[in-house]
Amino acid sequence: SGKSTLLNLIGGLDTPSAGDLIVKQKALQSLSRRELANHRRYTVGMVFQSFNLIPSRTAQENIILALIFGGTPRRNRKKRAGELLDMVGLKDRIKHKPTELSGGEAQRVAIARALANDPEIILADEPTGNLDSSTSVEIVDILVKLNRQEGKTVIMVTHDEEIAGKVSDRLIRLKDGMVV
Repeated sequence: SGKSTLLNLIGGLDTPSAGDLIVKQKALQSLSRRELANHRRYTVGMVFQSFNLIPSRTAQENIILALIFGGTPRRNRKKRAGELLDMVGLKDRIKHKPTELSGGEAQRVAIARALANDPEIILADEPTGNLDSSTSVEIVDILVKLNRQEGKTVIMVTHDEEIAGKVSDRLIRLKDGMVV
């Protein structure tokens, strides 16, 4: 129905074939490659169903890579990564690699990585799709907190209407590429 495509468009990963896509008063299709990279670094944080963590890197190192790309000074990176992991309840898993983490822990690392450069918008593509129900609740709670307490806009796509109802102030249904 185009849910993931919509997130990829908002995230600046894909280009619309027609029309305008405006995020924060900027038409994304008219941005240069550098401006799009900055959009992905600072405006949006992306959380994927498959986590997309680098397997050879620790939880801390996965977050530090995002901080490097975001221009965080070297002296602040470990501290910031630690703060983010603490925020998602993983301070004690800082040195673990993705293969040493449960699915829920890996997803929380992915959320921490998405927050590394303090984006205004979190794009979450089926963030609970590979998780059991109790772990899904934990992930949803984190996203709700980011929205309600941290003021982040969270755009989440999911097939799970129950989860969508818990998270959303506004629910938009897509079917066959159309808003219904």
